[in-house]
Amino acid sequence: MRKNVTGRTVVIVVTILVCVFGIIGFPKSGAGLIDNVKHNIRLGLDLKGGSHLVLQVHVQDAIKTEADGAIERMKDELKKQTIDYASIDRNDPATVADAKNIEIDVKGVPATKTTAFRNLISERFNQWVLTPLNSTDYKLTMRPSEVVTLERDTVDRSLQTISNRINQLGLTEPTVQQYGQAGTDFEILVELPGVDDPARVEEIMQTTAQLEITDVKDGPFQSRDAALAQKGGILPLGTRLVMEPGQSDRAASWYLLAKTPVIRGTDVRNARAGQDEFRKWEASFSLSPDAGKRFGKYTEANIGNRLAVVMDNAIRSVAVIKGRIEDSGQIENIGTEQEASDLALVLRAGALPATIQIQYKKTVGPSLGADSIHAGIVAGLAGLAAVIVVMLVYYKRSGVNAVLALFLNTVILLAALSYFKAVLTLPGIAGVILTIGMAVDSNVLIFERIREELRAGKAIVSAVDAGFSKAWWTIVDTHVTTIVSCAFLFIFGEGPVRGFAVTLTIGLLANVFTAVFVSKVIFDYELSGRRQLAELSI
Repeated sequence: MRKNVTGRTVVIVVTILVCVFGIIGFPKSGAGLIDNVKHNIRLGLDLKGGSHLVLQVHVQDAIKTEADGAIERMKDELKKQTIDYASIDRNDPATVADAKNIEIDVKGVPATKTTAFRNLISERFNQWVLTPLNSTDYKLTMRPSEVVTLERDTVDRSLQTISNRINQLGLTEPTVQQYGQAGTDFEILVELPGVDDPARVEEIMQTTAQLEITDVKDGPFQSRDAALAQKGGILPLGTRLVMEPGQSDRAASWYLLAKTPVIRGTDVRNARAGQDEFRKWEASFSLSPDAGKRFGKYTEANIGNRLAVVMDNAIRSVAVIKGRIEDSGQIENIGTEQEASDLALVLRAGALPATIQIQYKKTVGPSLGADSIHAGIVAGLAGLAAVIVVMLVYYKRSGVNAVLALFLNTVILLAALSYFKAVLTLPGIAGVILTIGMAVDSNVLIFERIREELRAGKAIVSAVDAGFSKAWWTIVDTHVTTIVSCAFLFIFGEGPVRGFAVTLTIGLLANVFTAVFVSKVIFDYELSGRRQLAELSI
């Protein structure tokens, strides 16, 4: 029996060492120990402080952009195949539901070109369904499967872009994940523990960062109306009016730009903040090899003409092409170093495929988080102390057995949170405290069973074996039913509710090990000694 106890003791010791390593790692000093514990036991937003945001992805923007791209390609293809048309326009859906019914209207196609037009749409635009309205007019609607794919891709790209931006800010342990039901709720959950400037982070996340470098056709104009008046009220084909916001030294102005840009944000490979020769802040960017070649050819052929750098449909700078430019450029006249750094950051991380709007925001201050930690620790220690006193008074020396198992249960729980990289929240602390009660409840079941066997006249060893054996299935039943409840909380709950379910489940699994295996080993170790016990202190 002694050999069997020794083997099980080794298992317990190894388990303890693995758990302690998971919590503290390899500290090199006293300060290192504290830092390791703080790093391994990750605190949630309600304990550490920070921002909790739910972002709405306006997928209709991506669908409209896709339709605009299809219109531009369609115009080019119709021109190549000499198919005339009166106009090509689309509707303007304002909501996600309306975007599912986006339409492109093509009017004025000659009846003699009907076959060529239909073949073109079938071969080059098969993601659209062509419906004739009459002999010259047609309607194109995006296939439902294409809409679903585009919506899913938009949310995924938004997730990736926001994650890239937040990670480049150097924030620790941020959470960026889809919120709600995938495919119907186009929302993103962002949790930023320990953020000291939430307003700046929110602005960076919401900046679409759609960069365009495009040809300047005319301008500047003092107002939009002045520009339209000079053009007879109708803009030339393939152009658009874009405003350059005013600054302290000049008023706002408008420029007539080419609708199709020379360079897009997707062509940017890297960006960084810097200063020009006048010590003014700017954001320098470099282009991909293909974009660099394309930009080089364009600038070489347009020396003396003007280019505008457009960010989110607002002109950031206008410059004259003085020579061939291949793989780099600058966005000049940026106000501060912080603004230049933030602009370079969003350019590096990539443009959002759609507009992002904050649906819900909650900010927890670090002092409130500290108060929550203090209150949770006080509650846990008070409950633990009360349990220890009751167990020692009521069960005497056997109560020590329960207390040791209880401490090991807590160690295993914290180690599991560390290894699984789970986050400890205030509801999670409630789960830890509830686990303490469940652990003691298991010991009470076992001890009372042992007492019953002793009253029945059994020997001490037989009574202990029978007590553990008969209490085993009762403990399993109570734990399984609770774990099933936790599973439903995890599946249908969100955020802190899931944290509570995870913490309680880990604690219950650890309790089966400590209350049954560890406690039994302690009893067996005492009963296998050279001196046989005349009575059991229980």
